[in-house]
Amino acid sequence: MAGAAHQGKGDAPGTAEQAIDVKIAALGDWRGTMLASIRSLIWQAEPAIVEGVKWRKPSNPLGVPVWSHNGILCTGETYKDKVKLTFAQGASLPDPLGLFNAGLDGGTRRAIDLRAGDDIDGTAFKALVAAAVAFNTGPR
Repeated sequence: MAGAAHQGKGDAPGTAEQAIDVKIAALGDWRGTMLASIRSLIWQAEPAIVEGVKWRKPSNPLGVPVWSHNGILCTGETYKDKVKLTFAQGASLPDPLGLFNAGLDGGTRRAIDLRAGDDIDGTAFKALVAAAVAFNTGPR
């Protein structure tokens, strides 16, 4: 699913996309598969989303995948036991099926924690991504 529409702002062509590809491959387990699946759903929801990688540090040299459209939509952090999808404006988004299961007390962000064996409702997730795009592009 390579394409210029997915490159990070200010990145050389393919750089952010390739970095996320490397991260997914480096995980080499269910977390990489989950992150790749989520990434595909994000692109299906809005093909104009821009990929980036932020917060590289010695303990996480591959950084954190970030998906943006007029601002950050969500990030994809990986931990030993979960993949955490944090929506920057999650508290402002409709979530009729209750996908958000973490960070529910925060005033701005909301997250979805996915563990090995979890499934995510693709239709509901794409609707959540579309709502995040609408929030970022709408009047505030």
